[in-house]
Amino acid sequence: MHPAEAARAQEHACAEAWAALGAAHARVSGQLKAALTRQCGLSVNEFEILLRLRHSAGGARLRELQPAVPLTQPALSRAVGRMIGRGWVTSATAPDDGRGVLITVTPAGERLLGVAVGVHAATIRAALLDRLTAAEQELLAEVLRRVAAG
Repeated sequence: MHPAEAARAQEHACAEAWAALGAAHARVSGQLKAALTRQCGLSVNEFEILLRLRHSAGGARLRELQPAVPLTQPALSRAVGRMIGRGWVTSATAPDDGRGVLITVTPAGERLLGVAVGVHAATIRAALLDRLTAAEQELLAEVLRRVAAG
C-alpha cells in the first residue's frame, strides 16, 4: 500500500473508532439515564453527586464535586439545592471556613443511593459488559484507565 493510502486508511480507522465510541457512549448513557430516572427518580448527575458524597468523610464542598459532575458551578449549586429540597443531602457551614459549605448525604440519600447503585450496575452490565468476554472487559477497563490518566 502506498504511504499516502496507508495514512488515509489510518485516519479513516481513527474516525471510525471515534464514531463507534461516541455511539456506544450515547447508547449506554441513554439507557442509564432512563433506568435511573424510571426506577429511582434520579438524574445521572444526582447519582454522581450522591456517589461522590458517599466517599467523602465529613462531606464535600461544591468545588470538590465539580470534577466528577459535568456541570457548571451554578448548575451544580442548583442541583444540590434540589437534592436538599428532596431530603437526599444537607448543607452546613464548613467548620474551618465560615464562608465554605459542606454537603453531606442524609440517611434517605444513602438508601436511595443503595438502590441506584444496583440499578446502575444492572444497566451497565446489560448495555455493555454482558456483550463482552471477561478478557474484553479487562482490556476495555485497562484501555479506558490509560486514556483517563492522560
